[in-house]
Amino acid sequence: QVQLVESGGGLVQPGGSLRLSCATSGLTFSRYAMSWYRQVPGKEREFVARISTGGSTIYADSMKGRFTISRDNAKNTVYLQMNSLKPEDTAVYYCNAFWDINYWGQGTQVTVAS
Repeated sequence: QVQLVESGGGLVQPGGSLRLSCATSGLTFSRYAMSWYRQVPGKEREFVARISTGGSTIYADSMKGRFTISRDNAKNTVYLQMNSLKPEDTAVYYCNAFWDINYWGQGTQVTVAS
């Protein structure tokens, strides 16, 4: 059974930082491209960042320079370091694994407010 479990969300002040983690199990992690998405109620899920099996990364324009995605194949975990957070970054953040099938985690809430 494939599981993706996000953690690390919470309440942070504008300008602060958070590090999200997504621990996976039940899949061959190194074969999967890993991504982060986010969603605000009433809006479509939005792409945040992706890291390939080889470590190449791509970011949404609004996250470039502030967010960093990384992976640890030994721990079957993908991370999202978020710096200089803004109120508009408030959302539920979801982890995604894609190779043959798309897998999603349950999400972790990030709230940026003073």
